[in-house]
Amino acid sequence: MPHQFDFLVIGSGIAGLSYATKLAMHFEKLQQAVKIGVITKVQAEETNTKYAQGGIAAVWSEGDSFEKHIEDTMVAGDFLSDRHIVEIVVREAPVRIQELIDYGTRFDKEHGGSDYDLAKEGGHSDFRILHFKDITGAEIERALLEKANSLKSIEIFTHFYAVELITRHQLGETVHRYDTDNKCFGAYVLNTRTGQVEQFLAKTTLLATGGIGNIYQNTTNPNIATGDGIAMAYRAKGIGKDMEFIQFHPTALYEPGKKPNFLISEAVRGFGGVLRTRKGETFMENYDSRLSLAPRDIVARAIDSEMKKAGDPHVYLDVTHCDYERFVEHFPNITAYCRDHLGLDLRKDYIPVVPAQHYLCGGVRVNEWGQTNIQFLYAVGECSCTGLHGANRLASNSLLEAVVFGHRAYEKTVELLDQAVLPENIPAWNDAGTTHPEELVLVTEMKKELESIMSNYVGIVRTNRRLKRAMDRLELIYLEHEELYRQSKVSVPICELRNMIEVAYLVIKMAMARRENSGLHFNLDNVK
Repeated sequence: MPHQFDFLVIGSGIAGLSYATKLAMHFEKLQQAVKIGVITKVQAEETNTKYAQGGIAAVWSEGDSFEKHIEDTMVAGDFLSDRHIVEIVVREAPVRIQELIDYGTRFDKEHGGSDYDLAKEGGHSDFRILHFKDITGAEIERALLEKANSLKSIEIFTHFYAVELITRHQLGETVHRYDTDNKCFGAYVLNTRTGQVEQFLAKTTLLATGGIGNIYQNTTNPNIATGDGIAMAYRAKGIGKDMEFIQFHPTALYEPGKKPNFLISEAVRGFGGVLRTRKGETFMENYDSRLSLAPRDIVARAIDSEMKKAGDPHVYLDVTHCDYERFVEHFPNITAYCRDHLGLDLRKDYIPVVPAQHYLCGGVRVNEWGQTNIQFLYAVGECSCTGLHGANRLASNSLLEAVVFGHRAYEKTVELLDQAVLPENIPAWNDAGTTHPEELVLVTEMKKELESIMSNYVGIVRTNRRLKRAMDRLELIYLEHEELYRQSKVSVPICELRNMIEVAYLVIKMAMARRENSGLHFNLDNVK
């Protein structure tokens, strides 16, 4: 029997949970019974949100202003951000963050005071980052999960993996990418405990599946970040946008062979951390007047350049001159990790760092309400492209975008609920003639090859030749994998690789199409 919901949420990070929580509270207030299903492919708390260290940005002090936050966002995005969207997000930020606080999120306060301890990060002109130690995302996730679990209409399904969206295509109708009458009716979902693909039918579906980090060798994203929502939406004839703008965090901890890379938060540089070469020399003065507080794309390219010039595998981040006790108070997790895993004493040792894929500024194209081009399908958070980030994300705007658009998607969902109708006789998943593959080593090797292609040819610095080579190599992997997929019963590794191949294709395709260097996209052949 199919599962049937009023609302289906795919993903349990800040975007998905804030949306589900809003819906549940709304209908509880109306004393109206609804069913909200939240599916997550591992544990509910294992999300991109959990790994966000720095904080969430909002105008919170009298000296700051919406205009300054808007301008900082536009500058960081190389003025490719949609100003209308930027204004919406910045102006709605304080109310949305207050709601997180009301749910129980604990942001750090100043010593002995009631005022929040606002941090300043690269690209920001004022102190406006609310944070909890160096595990802000995990704290927000904790509070939202507790709130969601307290609401009767929300049911969270762990170890359920969305395989394919259900649209008019599954009803036997021909669907084109720019049709205006395509509709989403839920998803086919793999129960990873039984191996069976089940129907999760819903009047409205929200994609909140996070990022794409695992298409690269070095990433700060968790292992679950394989671009599932973007790939599913694209196959369902959703529209992708700005996929070439991939943010590499300049300072991931250098630990060869480890994935994901441990993140050394940008807030460490905001606290006073200074970048140095392996010889101990500073170098950011050669690249930007803002030195170590320059935006991430500039810092990442500077580090990449220094590493290539010297043939070094990493550079250093120096915090030895900082107030150690205050540093430990702000960054206990980073301090403990460096000590326990690398034996570093940050009072005298430098931190080895390397750039790693961190965030995708593009994704499934949505409007100001989080709506995709497919009716009753929403996308929120890192898997979506709202226009907020433009060519580069301003630090700590991502958690903010997720909570603002989670609210806006909730508002539009309620408004359009009466128009959402499930058709009869949606077919069950059909895997007739497939078998369990005997050689999953093929998937493992294809995945390694994909990571190598993206890291070597579609990384921080690109060229037309590298992009062409990446596309040619990817096509071979795609053909090989599609044959395996058609013959096999679905599994998480096979489906994840399928999604990663499709997402990689979108990144390469859009990188090839962009003829000027903006923000995170830097092609040496575009340099005049």
